[in-house]
Amino acid sequence: MADRTKQVPENIPGEFFVDSTCIDCDTCRQIAPATFAEAAAYSFVHRQPETPGEVRAALQALVACPTASIGAERSARDAAHDFPIQVEDEVYYCGFASEKSFGGSSYFVRHPEGNWLIDSPRWTSQLVRKFHEAGGIRRIFLTHRDDVADAAKYAREFGSERIIHRLEKSAQPDAEFLLDGRDAVELAPEFLAIPTPGHTRGHTALLYRNYFLFTGDHLWWSRNRRALNASRSVCWYNWDEQQRSIALLANYEFTWVLPGHGERIRLDPAEAHRQVRELAYAGSPAA
Repeated sequence: MADRTKQVPENIPGEFFVDSTCIDCDTCRQIAPATFAEAAAYSFVHRQPETPGEVRAALQALVACPTASIGAERSARDAAHDFPIQVEDEVYYCGFASEKSFGGSSYFVRHPEGNWLIDSPRWTSQLVRKFHEAGGIRRIFLTHRDDVADAAKYAREFGSERIIHRLEKSAQPDAEFLLDGRDAVELAPEFLAIPTPGHTRGHTALLYRNYFLFTGDHLWWSRNRRALNASRSVCWYNWDEQQRSIALLANYEFTWVLPGHGERIRLDPAEAHRQVRELAYAGSPAA
């Protein structure tokens, strides 16, 4: 629970606040940009929400915050029931970010042949109930070692098959299915695993319906650059490899970029290709 006595000094006075436990994961700024903004190393309330929509978004951000660093003078119970929140069609953003994955985003795909979870949110009874109501989770696709969070708990609860690259196996040593090598693999009709080494050795993206690209920590939308982005500063394995992996994505068609870290974005496929090609040869852009 957030502590008002430890709130950061930049907060605008009012009902909502951020305290000093914030880890600057960007979750709240993505969900409620009208309320939260970025300081040097944390978020703060730059404007108190005014409309019902702004209040609801701020409460959703409170629920999703991985470190419980957001406080308010009202209950967020109703907002918790909003998750998972629809992105488009059968794809949903899970919320309930985990501190174990530094607040990484995770996604839920409702599918008639079995639902998918892409990366993992923190374990919470609210999501467990919603996933059961939706028919459970058949597969859990893990893009890389950083964002597994509570995947093992969800796998046990739902009898799910976890999918991760062999080079990331130490993060889920008992995973049920291991990807190998650098060739794209069709895991099921319309689900294509695309190895994208660079951020980590076995990082892998998932392309669904040639429309939704789940990129993990490989590629994201930057609100500052107003463009797709990647960064050497958060590349843990090999930046040259990551640039080659980015260039590889120009071989595929997609509209949505759905990252673990960074903002989600819907782009025209031709514009997505243009930006991917530009980024692949841009050197080391800012984060």
